[in-house]
Amino acid sequence: MELYNIFCILFLSCFLSIDALMFHLSPNQKKCLKEEIHKDVLVTGEYELSDAPGQKTHLVVTDSKSHILYSKEDAKKGKFAFTTEEYDMFEVCFESKMAVGGQGADREVSLDMKHGIEAKSYEELAKAEKLKPLEVELRRLEDLSKSIVDDFEYMKSREKQMRDTNESTHSRVMYFSIFSMCCLLGLATWQVLYLRRYFKAKKLIE
Repeated sequence: MELYNIFCILFLSCFLSIDALMFHLSPNQKKCLKEEIHKDVLVTGEYELSDAPGQKTHLVVTDSKSHILYSKEDAKKGKFAFTTEEYDMFEVCFESKMAVGGQGADREVSLDMKHGIEAKSYEELAKAEKLKPLEVELRRLEDLSKSIVDDFEYMKSREKQMRDTNESTHSRVMYFSIFSMCCLLGLATWQVLYLRRYFKAKKLIE
């Protein structure tokens, strides 16, 4: 049983090892990263920018409603954290501004964002609850299992919403088609009756 637990821990570690994202930011350039995150999820980020004399980089984290969740005017190195209030698209933007006489070299940006169980500090949890290393990894595995179940539940609810939307759209299209056919039949009948009266008035037909 212990061997099985160790195997699960190693398997879990493969999924939790995520490298930081690195890219270059040119002077007077803006680069943004977007990600969809579920509701009530802890999000943490750690960033570091290389030195560039005469350049200042503004970092801002916003949601789809342009609410500022984190902002740093002269970002060089730091961390940020927030908890999502609803399922939304979140955006992390780096904007470089070069002062007069500054050097036009690119800045190397390193960004490591984590959310959910990835952002949870199990080291602090282990200290607070005095857990053994194996117990910590089992707790991590338990949280991962819960996260997967929550994701499946969310996908299930989204599938139900999409199915209801498709059925509603299908019903509306069907009713609109029937209404259009009735209108066309009514218009055709009116045209036949009108032309018949017109031709009778002109004594073209009896």
